[in-house]
This record gives sequence, structure tokens and C-alpha cells, in this order.
Amino acid sequence: MPQAKTDDRAPFFSRLLGRRLRALSAALLIGLGGLGLSGCETAPATGRTIFTGGLDAQDELALGREQHPKMVAQFGGSYDDPELNRYVTSVGNLLAATSEQPDLPYRFTILDSDIVNAFALPGGYVYVSRGLVNLARDEAELAGVLAHEIGHVTARHSAERYGNSVLAGLAVVGAAILTGDANVGQLGGQAAQMALASYSRSQESEADLLGIRYLSRAGYDPEAMASFLSQMESNARLEAILAGNPGQADAYNILQTHPRTADRVRDAARQAGVTQVANPMRNRDAYLRRIDGTIHGDSPRQGFVRGQRFLHPELKFAFEVPPGFRLANRPTSVQAKHPNGSMIVFDMAGGEAARRYEVGDYLRGVWGKNARLEQFERIEINGMKAATATTKVNLNSGPGSLRLLAIRFAPNQIVRFLFVVPSNRLDQMNRPLRETTYSFRRLSDGEAASLKPYRIRIHEVRPGESLSSLARRLPYPDYREERLRVLNGLRPGEGLQAGQKIKLIVEE
Repeated sequence: MPQAKTDDRAPFFSRLLGRRLRALSAALLIGLGGLGLSGCETAPATGRTIFTGGLDAQDELALGREQHPKMVAQFGGSYDDPELNRYVTSVGNLLAATSEQPDLPYRFTILDSDIVNAFALPGGYVYVSRGLVNLARDEAELAGVLAHEIGHVTARHSAERYGNSVLAGLAVVGAAILTGDANVGQLGGQAAQMALASYSRSQESEADLLGIRYLSRAGYDPEAMASFLSQMESNARLEAILAGNPGQADAYNILQTHPRTADRVRDAARQAGVTQVANPMRNRDAYLRRIDGTIHGDSPRQGFVRGQRFLHPELKFAFEVPPGFRLANRPTSVQAKHPNGSMIVFDMAGGEAARRYEVGDYLRGVWGKNARLEQFERIEINGMKAATATTKVNLNSGPGSLRLLAIRFAPNQIVRFLFVVPSNRLDQMNRPLRETTYSFRRLSDGEAASLKPYRIRIHEVRPGESLSSLARRLPYPDYREERLRVLNGLRPGEGLQAGQKIKLIVEE
């Protein structure tokens, strides 16, 4: 449960976009004569002319510098392993040196997040998550991800996307001038931002082509980019199963916002004229040595899911959800879902309101002020003052009940539970959810110190060991073989051989 996710790109873009739109709207009024075609530039990696809206290379560097600390904070901070960070940086620098912008001050960061993800900011800021590093099977697959993101940078896709936003904003300005309605400008600007939220398919294909170029120049196996996409698809299917939504794997796959498949990447390799590299590098053994001991799953600052319990060793609290609920630690909350449609959502509130209001007044006057609350009550939970109330809601399945529970955890912090239950399940869920309410407690120093994260450990298969026997070692209650198979990129039915090195997950 890291810090709340926010999109803080607005300050820089708002200032720059505001300046450009004011100039362009003036040009519109005089017949577009001044739509400074100076906004067109040539992308260094592709030779393609793109409209950047005036976002030049220095603006991109400034944008990257401004947004870097915000992005790191948004995604749980950077992963605290200097040796692993140096290793990822060395791979990234090797690839960057083969690009058309080798002198750009690239910066490579591992984010402390188990969600498999990677992205880049303008100016050479490239990010991969800890979850992605653990999922990759070798150095070449990691290099494929980094090369793709470097391709976005050298193709200047962010500048091109910004240019599109300028054009979209200009169209809105024109509509506002013609209609005389200022609201058109506001609505159009919001729509433009939503439409431009991710790279286009052509931009993703272009980044693939460039990434494969850099992979091959650096001596890596260009097939690694495609093989890791297959690995990500397998991981998305497993995540959907673990979440109880086996038919909705797309919801757990970042490729839905990065429209790429292994076949498309192989097509890009053919277009790039790269189908083979003499003695291509995969560097599997070296890679496994580097990630041995890496945290897997949630880190201590995010809290741990352990079966039906959620425990936070740094903030020192714990609670338990009833049998049948599946817990998931999300970026801004902890969620637990039941097959009958019931749900529990836990989060924490800070700031001036949490500090100033008594907990009951906070529930009624701040958190639940727009709801028609019933059954309001002040209670005490394991020595902590609390308040609770209910309200009626309409769920997708029909009418339901929502119980709000606020607990004073610290002078400036209130923890909050939402219990959502379909009306026809109220009698069934009343007692289990009451037990969850009173399960919330503080952890002692000793209890908190005893909690350890899961870690990746590299194991050499011994004679007589099988996937099943090794899977039984995993600290999970279910789907152990599936988890081990996906983590190691093993195909269904594929067995293990003595001497083979594989990734295990251990608690230590």
C-alpha cells in the first residue's frame, strides 16, 4: 500500500501548453498565418518529421528533471539495492550508447513495485519495476524492455504526443472562439488529455523497431523482446486467475495500454533487417546471480498480504478478512473481494482534516458528508477511538449496503474501512465483517520486526526434484505450481532437469 497515485505532469505541461495555445489562438484569429511551422522537427532516430508544438530538446530535459522525483514517489519509491541498480544502469547505458542519442544523460531507475511495468519520461529517464526485473528470465529480456523505452526517447514520442495535444487544444480554442462558449475549451481539453494518455500503436511499433536495432547493435538476442512479451502475457493470465477473474486477463496486462504482441515484435525485427546476431547474448546465469535475494511481492513499506491477513511492519498494524475473501495490496488501498459480490476496501487518510476532526465528526462531516448516513455509532476498537455508519448503495448486482468505519490510528492519521455487501447477503456477512472490524490492531515492536518479505532465491535443481516438489516450498496457499511455472517461463508440461537453475520464492 504505497503512496497514493497521482498524475503530476500538469504543472510543466500547463505552463508550456498555455503559452503555445495563446500564441496559436492568436494565429487562428489572423488566419493561421502564424502557426509557426517552427514546431516541426526531425526525430533523430527515425528521420521522420514530427510536429512537437515547440517542445524542444531542452524542454524535454527540463520536463524529465521536474517529473522524475514525482514519478519515483508515485510508484512506491526506488528499490533500495545499489548493486542491482548499478547492474540495470550498466545494461541501459550499453544500449543507449548504440542509439542515435548516445550523449543524452540517460537515467535508469528500478521502482519498488511488484506490478510488472516499464515506461520512460522525456530527456532519457527510463523506469522498470522490481516486478518486471523478477519476471524477466535473463539479461537479454531485461535489455529488450530497456531498449524499447530508449526507442520512445530517441523517437521523441513524448514531444510528438505533446504536439498532438497542442493541435487538439488549438481545435478546441477554435471551437470556443466560433461558439463563444468557454466551457467548450475546458471539456475539449479534458477529452484531449484522455485521448492522448498512451502511445499509439504506430509509436509502439516504432519503439520496437528501434529497440531491436539497439539490442542487435549491443550483441543481444533480438528474439528476447518477443520472448518477454510472451512471459508478460502468461503472467497476466496468472494474475487474473489469482484475482478470481480468469476470463479477464487483459485487465492485468499492461500490453493493453502498450499494444504489442510477440508476433508484432518479430515483424518489427524483420522490418529492421535484424533476424540474427552472431553469438547473441542472453546472459541467463549472470542475470540470475544478480537478482538472487531480490524482494518479491510487497516490500515492508507497502505491507504484506499473508493469507487472510494484512500486516504492515513499518506502520505496525494488522487486520484479518473472513474466509472466502481474496486480499490484494493495491497502490492506494488494500482490497478484499468475495465471490458473492461483497468487498472490503481499506485505506488511510492524513492531512489537516484527519488531524483536526474528532473521528466521529470526520466520518460524518468529511468522509461521508455527501452520503445519507444511518446507524451512526461511536465505538472503541482495541483501545482506539472509532466511528461507524451505514448507507444504501446501488451495486451492479442490485441494491446493497455500505458500512463506513473510521479509526483514529495516530494524531494526524485515520484508517478507513468500506464494507460493501449486496442486500441479499447482509445476514450472511454481518458476523464475519464484524470480526474484521475488531481484528484491526497495532503490532508490537517484536511482531513487526519478525515480519519478513518474500524474496527470489536461485536454486539449482537436484536429481529427483520436480516442479511439483519444489512448488511445495513456495509460501503461498494456492496455485504454487502455476506461480513457479510462470516465474521461470516454463511451458505447460515442461519439466525440470538436474543442474537447471530456477527462481524460487522464499520467506526469510
